[in-house]
Amino acid sequence: MSILSRLSSIFTPRASERDVMRPLYDALVARARAPFWYHGGVPDHIDGRFEMVTALLSLTLLRLEGQADLAQKSVWLTEIFVDDMDAQLRQIGIGDMVVGKHIGRMMAALGGRLGAYRDAAGAGAAMGEVLARNLVDGIAPTAAETAGAALARFADALAKSDSASILAGNLPEVAA
Repeated sequence: MSILSRLSSIFTPRASERDVMRPLYDALVARARAPFWYHGGVPDHIDGRFEMVTALLSLTLLRLEGQADLAQKSVWLTEIFVDDMDAQLRQIGIGDMVVGKHIGRMMAALGGRLGAYRDAAGAGAAMGEVLARNLVDGIAPTAAETAGAALARFADALAKSDSASILAGNLPEVAA
C-alpha cells in the first residue's frame, strides 16, 4: 500500500457499518408514505405518518428477530430510526433541551408497538385494532379494518420474503 493510499484512508471518512441498513429504512419510510394509507383513513399528519412508519418498522423488526444472525442489523435499523426521528424533531423546531425526552417517548412507543403487533400475530382485525388504538385522532372502524388487513398482508409477505431481499430494501407492496 502506497503512502498516498494510507493517508487517503486516514482522512477519508468510513461509511458507518449500519449504513447497510439505510436502503431498508428508506424503503420502509417510502412504504409508510404511500397514499394508500392516508386515502384509506389514516390521518395524514405528523402523528399518522409516525404511526405508519412505526407499524411497518415493527413488522419488519419482528420478521428479522426470528434470525439470530440478523440481530445486529435490527439494532442498526433501529438506530437509523432514532437518528431520523431526532432530525425530524429538530426540523420542526424542537429544541436541544427536550429532543432526548421526545426520542425516549418515541422509543417507548416503538417498543409498545412491537409487543402489540407481536401479540396481533398477523391477524388483520387485531392489527387494525393496534393501529386504531395508537392513532391520536383515531380512525374510522372500516378504515382500521382495511389498514389492518393491509398490515397483515405486509407481514405475511415479509414472512415469505428472502432476508437478503428485505435487507436490500425490496419490500412487498401494501396497497389493496
